[in-house]
Amino acid sequence: MSISVTSRFVVVNSTPDMAAALERIQELSFPDLAPLERMQAAHYRAQIKTFPEGQLAVLDQENGEVVACSSDLRCEVDFAHYQHPYLEAVGHNTFSTHQPQGSWLYGADIGVHPDYRGMRLSSLLYQARHALIRRLELKGHVVGAMPKGYGAVQDQLSIEHYLLSVVRGECRDPVVSVLLKRGYAPYGIIPDYLDDASCGNFGIFMIWRG
Repeated sequence: MSISVTSRFVVVNSTPDMAAALERIQELSFPDLAPLERMQAAHYRAQIKTFPEGQLAVLDQENGEVVACSSDLRCEVDFAHYQHPYLEAVGHNTFSTHQPQGSWLYGADIGVHPDYRGMRLSSLLYQARHALIRRLELKGHVVGAMPKGYGAVQDQLSIEHYLLSVVRGECRDPVVSVLLKRGYAPYGIIPDYLDDASCGNFGIFMIWRG
């Protein structure tokens, strides 16, 4: 079933036969992420089995290739205790933590093949995610955004000052700045969110309310 479509690209629900392609996109999208934290083909198959509606892929209709993807689960959110390790939130990438009646969508992953960047494919995926939130009548979307520009400046700036500079528009972060433009608001900083030098292991807990 197609969810969103342009003249060339279509967003569909991921299927088990796409698992190897999804793993490759993950590897190319997060080269600095610790291997144990990367999603592999078996993880994608488990996610699809657990919550098929939340797993999305972008197909290039010219060649049939999977060129971008996103993974989400449903959950409840305790905003008084929002700090958490990524792997704990996603059941070590199996989505065993998925709550079928959860009132929030948790964004576990989004990636675009490097050959297809700049084609607004992430926009298609976010549109499909937000449409799912509305269809399921959820409260919104929460993500642990990776501030991927922070690793290069962490010797000069604290994560708090870096985030403030990004919010003020004084500097641009490849992930956080894009989410701000999409209407996401930062809620707090998560230390030791994951093992990735590009973001100094930090996550930024961000919220989009449906």
